[in-house]
Amino acid sequence: MALSSPSVPDGLFRPSAFAGEIVPFRTTAFREGHDLIGVHVRLFSPSGDESLHRLAALHDGFDRWETAIAPLEEGVWSFRFEAFADDFATWEHAADLKIAAGVDTPVMRELGARLFERAVADKTRPIAERRRLETAAATLRDSGTSDEAALEVVRDPSLAAFFASRPLTSLMSVGPSLELLVERERAGVGAWYEFFPRSEGARRLKDGTIKSGTFRTATRRLPAVAAMGFDVLYLPPIHPIGRLNRKGRNNTLDPQDGDPGSPWAIGSAEGGHDAVHPDLGTLADFRAFVRAARAEGIEVALDFALQAAPDHPWVAAHPEWFTTLPDGTIAYAENPPKKYQDIYPINFDNDPEGIRAEALRVLRHWIAQGVKIFRVDNPHTKPLQFWEWLIATVSADHPDVVFLAEAFTRPAPLQGLALAGFQQSYTYFTWRNTKLELEEFLTGLAHDTAHFLRPNLFVNTPDILTEYLQFGGRPAYKIRAAIAATGAPSYGVYAGYELYENVARPGSEENIDNEKYEYKVRDWAGAEANGDSLAPYLSRLNEIRRAHPALGQLRNLTVHWSDDDAILVFSKRITAELSPTGRADTILVVANVDPHSVRQTMVHLDTRVWGVAHGEPFEVEDLITGAQWTWSDHNFVKLDAFTEPVHILHVKESR
Repeated sequence: MALSSPSVPDGLFRPSAFAGEIVPFRTTAFREGHDLIGVHVRLFSPSGDESLHRLAALHDGFDRWETAIAPLEEGVWSFRFEAFADDFATWEHAADLKIAAGVDTPVMRELGARLFERAVADKTRPIAERRRLETAAATLRDSGTSDEAALEVVRDPSLAAFFASRPLTSLMSVGPSLELLVERERAGVGAWYEFFPRSEGARRLKDGTIKSGTFRTATRRLPAVAAMGFDVLYLPPIHPIGRLNRKGRNNTLDPQDGDPGSPWAIGSAEGGHDAVHPDLGTLADFRAFVRAARAEGIEVALDFALQAAPDHPWVAAHPEWFTTLPDGTIAYAENPPKKYQDIYPINFDNDPEGIRAEALRVLRHWIAQGVKIFRVDNPHTKPLQFWEWLIATVSADHPDVVFLAEAFTRPAPLQGLALAGFQQSYTYFTWRNTKLELEEFLTGLAHDTAHFLRPNLFVNTPDILTEYLQFGGRPAYKIRAAIAATGAPSYGVYAGYELYENVARPGSEENIDNEKYEYKVRDWAGAEANGDSLAPYLSRLNEIRRAHPALGQLRNLTVHWSDDDAILVFSKRITAELSPTGRADTILVVANVDPHSVRQTMVHLDTRVWGVAHGEPFEVEDLITGAQWTWSDHNFVKLDAFTEPVHILHVKESR
């Protein structure tokens, strides 16, 4: 046996899954000669329960075997593959050919009778099964049994089923013991929404300045977030903001009175990473906010940004944690051409143990306040070994804590962070816009890295307003949200997306008047009343996600084909045996990814993915519009980007 999965590159880390995730278990196994083999995987749950699962041959000529399992218990599972000579299958195949041809008939009948007697000797088999096998053995040995009647025994599917569930094995070959980490469902499934609490409830005063919102005023926004169907609310840093080198509006160096500064410039005389900004309220107010969110079915995710403003208490207490330049100044953060004079990055080389201890202390502090999800800022600029240690240390005491990596970086460090323990990661989704780009991107996520990397497809962030959104108009916002919500089990939206905020600061991919540097007073109710909000569409997408378990899986995506270079087609399928509802579920997404056009074309589907033979009709319902059609494997579609650019189709039972 070789080439087994789930596995990760080099085998240095555990593969992972979330509770209820359908995991394909695959291995390559073969033997010499023509005798048939069988393969199963033996699983041991974290609590010690043992189960055996038979793998099916893929019949692709490469000796590959596979089964799918959805582990539910959280913790570390162990498993091993076991290959064996399948004595019954070998006999069944030979007997079917030889008895039908009148070749070696007495020998084949006697060999079959002896196999059945071996099975009868297994006292763990049910009594009724053993009696059936005794009768079959006697029938084969009975000289009065014709060859035609003997063939009926050979071909009896009920007898074959006995050996499928309890195979007669010999020449057993056992693979090494492997492990699979199963984490809680939220580690892999969630609809995320991001807002700045200081903007929620912020109000403009008579003198033109803006009074900050608080945790109490932000609480009023929670029902609307819940009504849209989001179950994770991500907050940018909520800590005191530095005054030294504070940035003004649009990242300028000349802040005006009342400019609040960037939340990522953490720390001032009021405190550091373990403090709450006084404008937002108190630590007790934050705990109350977390409780209120939980009552709405929402988990609060908190930003964890290991960096400091120039007046953070760390700078005075631990100057060795930063990089001092030859002129005696401390180096500020840069991401050319961007400069962050208001932020000092951490230097992990000078006092790694001290930095580790402080980072762990801060995380434990916020876990004690009820936070179980952390969005980590720029983790790829810190050592991988640091994250491997920190996440493992936190998980040892709090295995339900989830870390999301904000890792807009190269593939190798992005994947390295996932291997080091991050449960989720931002991805390149925001920059994958064409049909070809999305086909390659989604296929890679579902099949190349799914054993260890879970994507969170954010459609926008305070730092990312792509050209696609800037110039694609309202259709672009629908298209991106629909693909993100259906393409992966986790996706995210930054507030303002539902208002189609698409004006960029010249020469950048950031919104003009960026919320990172100022308050945003938005008229949510007015936009919805005027029909100028995408909120109802986002609500419908999240309703569809909750109603269809196929969309809660990552590895089940199949790309199909269209004749148009702007029509993306993919499906997601879950079988009845593995579905939490006990019913099969198939979703088919057909998207016009060109937000400037009306497209009409033919789409071509491999309907065998959901058990429909080529050419057979089946019914589909558009879950956005309610329209219903009869489709087959070749279908005409027309998608108007200016009305409904995406079909999200529920495939019903074949007629």
